[in-house]
Amino acid sequence: MARQNLKHPVIMPIVPKASQYGIDPALVKQRAAELPGMCSLWLAEIFPELPPVIYPGASDALDRLYEVAKEELRKVDMSFIKPGQSVNILASHHGFTLLGGHPYAILIKATRDIIQEKTGCTNIRLRAGVGMRFRETEEYIKRYELDKHFGPGKTKGVAPIDEGIAIETEIGNLYGLKDVYDADWIVHCHHTDVREVHFHRQIDKAVKPFGMSYARIETRSTYHQNLGPRAANFTARALFESKFVQSKFAFASFLNVGPHGVIGVDADNDLYAVNDRATFVGCQLYGKIMTLFGEIDQCIAVLDFPCPVPYVFSAGVIYANFAGANTDLYDMESPLPPYTWYTEAFYKKSGSPILPEIPPLNPAIRMCVHNYAWTGYPSAFFSDHIPTVVVGQEQADLFDVEPMNIEYMSHAVTAKTTESAMNFAYKTTGTDKVIIFDGAMGGLNCSDSLADLLIEKAPEVSDRVDKILLPKWLKQRGVDISILR
Repeated sequence: MARQNLKHPVIMPIVPKASQYGIDPALVKQRAAELPGMCSLWLAEIFPELPPVIYPGASDALDRLYEVAKEELRKVDMSFIKPGQSVNILASHHGFTLLGGHPYAILIKATRDIIQEKTGCTNIRLRAGVGMRFRETEEYIKRYELDKHFGPGKTKGVAPIDEGIAIETEIGNLYGLKDVYDADWIVHCHHTDVREVHFHRQIDKAVKPFGMSYARIETRSTYHQNLGPRAANFTARALFESKFVQSKFAFASFLNVGPHGVIGVDADNDLYAVNDRATFVGCQLYGKIMTLFGEIDQCIAVLDFPCPVPYVFSAGVIYANFAGANTDLYDMESPLPPYTWYTEAFYKKSGSPILPEIPPLNPAIRMCVHNYAWTGYPSAFFSDHIPTVVVGQEQADLFDVEPMNIEYMSHAVTAKTTESAMNFAYKTTGTDKVIIFDGAMGGLNCSDSLADLLIEKAPEVSDRVDKILLPKWLKQRGVDISILR
């Protein structure tokens, strides 16, 4: 296909969802993708080398994913799980925001079903962890009917403030959640979405939930308050490699996702083998989107997705990572320090970095139009550093009363409608380039002018990642690219 024909009508955004962390979906009157001058790019067209996806796809795509998941799970050794024992399937809240949430729920259901099929075990429970939105996974469990699939009393959302359990590790006691480890066996059910690459830097990404979703707040806060980005990664590995966790770990089942959709399921008794494969996916596939986003010279970023501010999606990449796209978040040998801007700990009260080496937020983002996004994560840092327009007084009021965001609106202004917010942004910034973080599956919604830029830059970016950046990134992480390919 000629590259000038790569622009398509917009992909429908992820629909608003009812949640205590967001406004009533009925208040979302207009989506940014519906405005004049917007189009869609299909990722599989601008990067033709991307592998085929199972989902999104035909009307039976979720059914096919369920069958693929079962086929892969049947290959895993479960012979040590006995019929009379108990199994906890461990999940994380972020998986339910991927591609509408249904694919992750399908993997969880398939994991439960094959454990029962292969072992005869019936005491199979779900423990779904969260971060700062303590009731979030309770909403997901009901939304995707996981409570019905597992049966009465078999599902539970667990939060970092729940009762903990001390776990002896090689660096001393760290703290997990008691409900996570109250079974004979645990199964780590996760995904290859890179998500917070600004934190884990694609190092032990597959292991990270052991120090986050499954951990008490004293331990998981090493990522946020104590050690900061990258340095905290060793806590997850220390927990996973402890005698206690190893005595319970059965296997991992991962939703294998790229920025354009679900490409398969990866199930294995060896989590570090899964981790190597997840590193390859994260660097090769997501690395191309991240690098392409770094080519954007100026734009208006629109948040339009049912998630907290930093976690809204465009082309499989979250807004928080786009805010760092002016740096190479994968390069461990860059002249920048081994941390990123993404923590207020690296900024003074004046708003300037503590050290001159700390990069600023992506200067290409000239303004943020907050059309629809949730509370539940401290986000005043974003509105303080990026001019922000919030659509609707109800949404502004919600942020004003949310404990973690009482200063968000101190740095933002309010517009009555999506259209008026965008007109204000166009006039103020002088740019008509728009990128929309609305979770459009299989592509990204943006303005015609930005689409032209991305189409032009994509071939060179693809070549640079494959020939220069990817070999460097994988070598830095000790991943043998020849084995994975």
